[in-house]
Amino acid sequence: MSTFQGSAQVQRYTPPSECNPALDDPTPDYMNLIGMIFSMCGLMLKLKWCAWVAVYCSFISFANSRSSEDTKQMMSSFMLSISAVVMSYLQNPQPMTPPW
Repeated sequence: MSTFQGSAQVQRYTPPSECNPALDDPTPDYMNLIGMIFSMCGLMLKLKWCAWVAVYCSFISFANSRSSEDTKQMMSSFMLSISAVVMSYLQNPQPMTPPW
């Protein structure tokens, strides 16, 4: 039976660095930008489907963000998308027609 010489094989754990490019996911930023663009299209062009896509993008941005990030921009994008939906239905309360 062999003896265990484990002290030479043990490696101390080091947490991954903060500037690791694999951890820096740009998805929330892209979804935030796309949501703002669709919100503005929904408000200016009165397109209901654009407003709903903006709400969807805002939810994706919120779901994929980290807790350490600043939430002011994300909440402003979310409120802009909600206001686009509300304003488009206040101006025309008819059900949404498909864009095709």
